Amino acid sequence: MSAILISGKDLASDKRLEMKQEVEKLTKDGTQPGLAVILVGNDPASRSYVKAKEKACHEVGIYSVLQELPESVSEQELLAEIERLNQDEKIHGILVQLPLPKHISEQAVIETISPEKDVDGFHPINIGKMMIGEETFLPCTPFGIVEMIKSKDIEISGKHVVVIGRSNIVGKPVGQLLLNENATVTYCHSRTKNMKEITKQADILVVAVGKAKFIDADYVKEGAVVIDVGVNRLESTGKLCGDVEFDEVKEVASYLTPVPGGVGPMTITMLLHNTIESVKRKLKATV
Repeated sequence: MSAILISGKDLASDKRLEMKQEVEKLTKDGTQPGLAVILVGNDPASRSYVKAKEKACHEVGIYSVLQELPESVSEQELLAEIERLNQDEKIHGILVQLPLPKHISEQAVIETISPEKDVDGFHPINIGKMMIGEETFLPCTPFGIVEMIKSKDIEISGKHVVVIGRSNIVGKPVGQLLLNENATVTYCHSRTKNMKEITKQADILVVAVGKAKFIDADYVKEGAVVIDVGVNRLESTGKLCGDVEFDEVKEVASYLTPVPGGVGPMTITMLLHNTIESVKRKLKATV
């Protein structure tokens, strides 16, 4: 048996085609969706993410603005820039690329973005709405993961999901979204004892630990669905790999996401989705 791949790249491509038509219609009717991205400093990984986001916006016809600020920018100056974008009618989504320099509070930045323009889905108001299952902007990576699982008509309701990792960006919210889909969810993390015993019970295993090839076949139940969120660069070869030992796990799992070309492309696609959604909500509110 070899696992069926869930290609985020192919799914993202299909979704972006639909989005392009939606953006064309909105623009023709008088509102072009607009996304502002703020990049602080010159981190190469952050810069490459931002470039990918700009390219994706261009692809579907979203108006995009990139604000580059020096590493030395004060927290006050950054918050003032966010407030300016909160007031800008042409901007429907605001994203501040993380991580930020040490002297700036990530929480203060996230909380300054208007919840109506928080297309990353990290504002406490949006996180709270997600917890209780209300309509809101969902965090892009977890949202993309759920879409990938559903794209293969994999049943989530009643299944045991194990999430390895408890970050606020991926681990916690993906567990909550799958709980909202009626799964039974268990979280594992660095303090978990007997992790293999727990992961081997998973019908769906979501791996977000940030350690290259951390999960091998011994952690995976025969026929499980495995979602690999990790992106790591191997020092020996310079190649990208996930948190899952792909060649081993593909012989055990029923479905598996590749790295690269798995969760990554879907994260940016759901960001575009949220930006378009922001316009639609605004238009609905003004009717």
